Amino acid sequence: MIETARLVLRRFTEEDLDDLAVIFAKPEVFWFPEKRGISREETATMLRTRFIAPWEEQGFGHWAVIRKDDARLIGYEGLAIPRFLPEVLPAVEIGYRLDPDAWGMGYATEGGRACLEFGFRDRRIRSHHRDLPHRKCALGPRHGTFGDACGAGHSASRRWRDTSRVRDQSTGMARGTEVLTS
Repeated sequence: MIETARLVLRRFTEEDLDDLAVIFAKPEVFWFPEKRGISREETATMLRTRFIAPWEEQGFGHWAVIRKDDARLIGYEGLAIPRFLPEVLPAVEIGYRLDPDAWGMGYATEGGRACLEFGFRDRRIRSHHRDLPHRKCALGPRHGTFGDACGAGHSASRRWRDTSRVRDQSTGMARGTEVLTS
């Protein structure tokens, strides 16, 4: 578990399904890439396979994001291996999806900073790059270091490889990603 000024990031449990399904049913939460909300059944599968299982398999994953002031689950944020984009592997990304009611309040940035710190300090991930269009930080051992995307303050020489023509294998869409390379 990680605590920030306004958030608690904790591991998911099966008991989170009801609250998470309400959030994920909102079309704007999964507009990219689904163009719709996702069903309770899809949420249950995601909860088990993407939020609970990775902790057992790799020692990190996504956390349930709980807002401290009302103890409400507002989404997820955490570390994941972006297998959908093999061009940047090996890498670990910080990803999130929050309830639209929680957008624009700085929760993603606050949680992202905590995730980045956890990755560097507790999981000893050595470097990272950023995915500018999606405002995610991504961590990976072969990509130089730098930290302004989530305010981590890490620095290194910056040489960018434009991957704007790279296609996401799951959707076929261009990613428009910039990757810091060593």
